[in-house]
Amino acid sequence: MFEELDYKALISRTFTELYGSSPAILVRAPGRINLIGEHTDYNNGFVFPAAINREIIFAMSPSTRPETSLFALNINKGALVNHKKLVPKSNPAWTNFFSGVVAGLQQRGFDVPAVNCVFGGDIPNGAGLSSSAALEVGFGTALTQLFGLSVEPWDIIQIAQKAEHEYVGVKCGIMDMFASKMGKKDHAMLLDCRDLTFDYYPLQLEDHSLLLIDTRVKHSLASSEYNTRRLECELGVTVLKKHKPEANSLRDFNSFEVEELADELPENVFRRCRFVTGEIQRTQAAALDLKKGDLRAFGKKMNDTHRGLSSDYEVSCRELDFLAAEAGRFPEEILGARMMGGGFGGCTINIVKKEFEEEFKRHIDLSFTKQFHTAPSFYDISIQGGASVIS
Repeated sequence: MFEELDYKALISRTFTELYGSSPAILVRAPGRINLIGEHTDYNNGFVFPAAINREIIFAMSPSTRPETSLFALNINKGALVNHKKLVPKSNPAWTNFFSGVVAGLQQRGFDVPAVNCVFGGDIPNGAGLSSSAALEVGFGTALTQLFGLSVEPWDIIQIAQKAEHEYVGVKCGIMDMFASKMGKKDHAMLLDCRDLTFDYYPLQLEDHSLLLIDTRVKHSLASSEYNTRRLECELGVTVLKKHKPEANSLRDFNSFEVEELADELPENVFRRCRFVTGEIQRTQAAALDLKKGDLRAFGKKMNDTHRGLSSDYEVSCRELDFLAAEAGRFPEEILGARMMGGGFGGCTINIVKKEFEEEFKRHIDLSFTKQFHTAPSFYDISIQGGASVIS
């Protein structure tokens, strides 16, 4: 992992060494956190993300060759992408993020020339901070800026999402790409995933800070179970629509309606629907807490979200549940803690009193290592702006 100034310089220097000239453009694209509103985006609900101080940097110039040349600094590997033969590839699979973005621009009628590109950064892989969205949004932003393509921010967001669906194979919602592109420094964003309207909310933490604790595990269930949860939610809507034909997603139901129709749903589908409808309501209420500056009420809702993700949505794991439970031992110092992201590994997000943070880190480091025989990682998070040109 590189410090910010180091990896920008290293990426530029690596580009010059590989391609014989300085890059024409440098672009950064951040990872994201989601304060609350988990697994609601693909159900047309609300999410509450923010862009963070972990990012991927892209150095790029036009190429005289017919193929795009990519070099991934963090894994020290290169690959080529043929703009005339854009299909998902299994080897190397990481090129699919870039092929999907080029394909999306081509589908909008743009002729996208080949480029030379070096990229890398400090978004930890597998931690649930959306390094994949940063790859797609950053690459799309760099291409459009480099060639002066008339592409709106929402176009880049949607191109990136389609790349995930059709090239990477993950049927994700729009939140990750949205946060990476539209982030605003020191603000979270309440996004309505149905009509794509959003509002910025100042994130006033005062004597608290945001701390991510990374389990450093990623169970193999993650991708397949994510897609399964989407299917279970869709099945729930199919059944529930019989009583509300105008409904199109779980956004169109509330928790009370789901409870009333529990007998008509398979048990697992009922619990998925109960969580999602409750989480949609909880996220809207949490936004009001933040607007009022009531961090304690906001934190309690984060705790409720974790319990639902663990018991009803069943996307947590032993490591994440352990971290949430340990945070719960300090209710005065830690206002809220929950797993974040798709699940089965990755991070918890915690609102921690600043004066207690170092003590809490020491406690978790010892207790987690004793329980799981591996040490967690800690990331202090600040809220930054969305993808942008550096130079």
